[in-house]
Amino acid sequence: MTVLGVVVPVHDEQELLGGCLDAVARAARWVRGRASVRTVVVLDSCRDASRDIAGEHAVEVVSVAARCVGVARAAGCRALLEGPGVVPDWIATTDADSHVPPDWLLAQLSACERGADARVGAVYVDDWDDHAPTTRDWFRDVYDAADDPHPHVHGANLGVRREAYERVGGFRPLTVGEDVALVTDLDAAGCVVHRSRRSPVLTSGRRIARASGGFAARLGELEAG
Repeated sequence: MTVLGVVVPVHDEQELLGGCLDAVARAARWVRGRASVRTVVVLDSCRDASRDIAGEHAVEVVSVAARCVGVARAAGCRALLEGPGVVPDWIATTDADSHVPPDWLLAQLSACERGADARVGAVYVDDWDDHAPTTRDWFRDVYDAADDPHPHVHGANLGVRREAYERVGGFRPLTVGEDVALVTDLDAAGCVVHRSRRSPVLTSGRRIARASGGFAARLGELEAG
């Protein structure tokens, strides 16, 4: 049976983490009988109740003190690959402020079974109320208008085969863009990278960015522009 790993980096996400992990658990039920799932939550310099919330779910917990999403994602992958526990064939990542759809792990499993080395997925925003209509229109006209294979990369919806991940050296210790860097490294290594809008992940449209240059920061730039 295929083993799927899921990595969720967290920095002070007590308000959203529970919903994220509930969604991952639901997606895991959809592959029951075809794959087993190990989920690792990486608490990065958390000062809130994120640890308590993670403890209420059937997940593994790792702690780092880096305030760096690249370090956090890499730590989660390392926990999956170095054990204890069954080493996954495929590792998927999402974010604590996101909700994966029920068929998300089915899509990851399908990519694995079809011989892909990675799957690069899409996202959509949960609520535009805090943003100007021009930002929503940009997302619709520019982001959503791109055909498959789409050009976007999001750590909130990304999967990679274990061997390919290890071949390129994993996530770089970057505070932003670690997801793009990994896919760039996979492309450069000649890996088979599937890009698909199927099974998009619902992500937060919050205005306050947790990482400079990340998705929330990009939305903020559009507001200012």
